[in-house]
Amino acid sequence: MFTSYPSSDRVNGFGRVIGIGSYLPKDVLTNDDLAKIVETNDAWITERTGIKERHISDPAEDTTESMAVAAGKAAVLDSGIDPKEIGLVVVASTTPNILFPALAACVQAAVDADNAMCFDVNAACPGFLTAYVTAQSYIRSGMVDCALVVGAENLSNYTNYEDRGTCILFGDGAGAVVLKADPELQYNTIMRASGKRSGCLRCESVMQKGKEKTEEFRKSNYINMDGQTVFKFAVTEVPRVIDDLLEKTGTNPDEIDYFILHQANRRIIESVAKHLRQPLEKFPMNIERTGNTSSASIPILLDEMKKDGRLGEGKKKVVISSFGAGLIWGAFQTDI
Repeated sequence: MFTSYPSSDRVNGFGRVIGIGSYLPKDVLTNDDLAKIVETNDAWITERTGIKERHISDPAEDTTESMAVAAGKAAVLDSGIDPKEIGLVVVASTTPNILFPALAACVQAAVDADNAMCFDVNAACPGFLTAYVTAQSYIRSGMVDCALVVGAENLSNYTNYEDRGTCILFGDGAGAVVLKADPELQYNTIMRASGKRSGCLRCESVMQKGKEKTEEFRKSNYINMDGQTVFKFAVTEVPRVIDDLLEKTGTNPDEIDYFILHQANRRIIESVAKHLRQPLEKFPMNIERTGNTSSASIPILLDEMKKDGRLGEGKKKVVISSFGAGLIWGAFQTDI
């Protein structure tokens, strides 16, 4: 049995996904394109990451805001609800094009969710997971019945295309889901963090008083990553948190239809599948075509799965897990 939350006067249950949407920029950067910029090649990138190409924003038309709006509109349209039913809009982003207002307020205006409260979260790659868990808490408490959760990233703005260790990884895009209260829905989650290990994945703001604009400081304004440390962290902590979640919910991994993981590296996903002794077919991937889109990766994948029929025909029992800078990681189990 799933662990129950404290009861309240109004028992909403948890939020079921009733709508999914996404947006990917039309411009595509292939591994062969990158080989013209840095010393690398398609075989080297594919072997280490599983990535073949990634979508890159057009500065003239693709801001983080515009991509978040496009994904949010698509999710609301897919849900079929009146947007005025939405009581909460949360946008997860590490790469907003504006500091304020919150991207969530921009999405609220664009989708006509006039009755929604709004805020953003920044938790890097697990941003969507964090926003989703937060929205579930609002729904469970009875504060809202319906929420729109968006992950949107413009990572190419923070990618150093002279650093082959990072520029091969990241792409741009946005994804979104609409959650609607369902008293019958089963849901549970575990979230963890280890700030003492945060130095392995870091990006500093360029807007800092007293910082001399040296070459070293300029490089700190891009994504900086100790790839080996992050890889070892992911292949250790992600399977562990999934194990703990399945134990908490009393679920055998064989009962799970899909393990939907953050699309960061194919080898990480393969390692988790091996640990859980589950077939790789239960670990959907689109990283070959999208690269790592940080907080947008999971909702983009969910939208793809719905469009190709893997979701939507009957309820699927899923575990969704993400990890990234912070270090922050976690997982939740639910039905979609």
